[in-house]
Amino acid sequence: MLRQAMLAVSRSERAERVISTSPLTRDVVKRYVADDIAAVVGDLTRRGLLVTVDHLGEEVTDREQAAAAVGEYLTLLALLPAGADVSVKLTALGLRLSEQLAYEHAADICRAAAGRGVTVTLDAEERDTIHGLHAVHTALRRDHPDVGVVVQAYLPDSLERCEKLGGARVRLCKGAYTAPGAYTAPVEIDRSFVRCLKVLMAGTAYPMVATHDPRLLRIASTLAVLDGRDVTGFEYQMLYGVRPAEQARLAGLGSQMRVYVPYGDDWYAYLMRRLAERPRNVGFFLRSLMSRR
Repeated sequence: MLRQAMLAVSRSERAERVISTSPLTRDVVKRYVADDIAAVVGDLTRRGLLVTVDHLGEEVTDREQAAAAVGEYLTLLALLPAGADVSVKLTALGLRLSEQLAYEHAADICRAAAGRGVTVTLDAEERDTIHGLHAVHTALRRDHPDVGVVVQAYLPDSLERCEKLGGARVRLCKGAYTAPGAYTAPVEIDRSFVRCLKVLMAGTAYPMVATHDPRLLRIASTLAVLDGRDVTGFEYQMLYGVRPAEQARLAGLGSQMRVYVPYGDDWYAYLMRRLAERPRNVGFFLRSLMSRR
């Protein structure tokens, strides 16, 4: 119920006005959303961490906004080192207006990214956008085979999705939205995550294991060994500001450890969804203000 409440809050304009003006919230935002993206990327890279950068913003309502989002990503690419990744939400590129428009905009970003040695990952959103997400991803892979896509384990068809993504870069996460018929109990979501992970590790996809859950991290490392994947055959992904000591530990072991770094003024929905992913995150985010571990 708390998760549902937090997701409802993420869509409330009134709650956004109240929360966005809170001094405490500003402190949390600074911790989990980069204010100077070039400086943050530079710092993480120097410490041996990979990055995927997300310009916050979604659900655009006109073509001008979608074009502006593309422009922001093209500017961002000039700040990123080779080997970096950008995470793109298709509703920011106009998916609600036209699937073709979103495809064309995503293709523009993919072409520019390829020229800088940067990859692109299409981020997952609400359930009703998933068909368009995978349709655009399939079309993009014809010319940009390294474009990645996100699969959310909370959706019952996530396993089927993973089985169809042979050879693709696949970010597997638990999911931060709601949908009719979706898994809601943490144990159900975790089991789905592991089922998907087994398929990805045993197959030809490049798994991007997006979780902070210690048990799932151990399962991922064990499956990688059993399936004969070395440290270049998959990667871990964690959110900027979450478990930085664990991120450093994994990188120190030689693992591919990529940090998901969001930036931009449109941070409200992102932060509320992070809190909603698990009720205990509410306390976790507040405690983290006093500890960087």
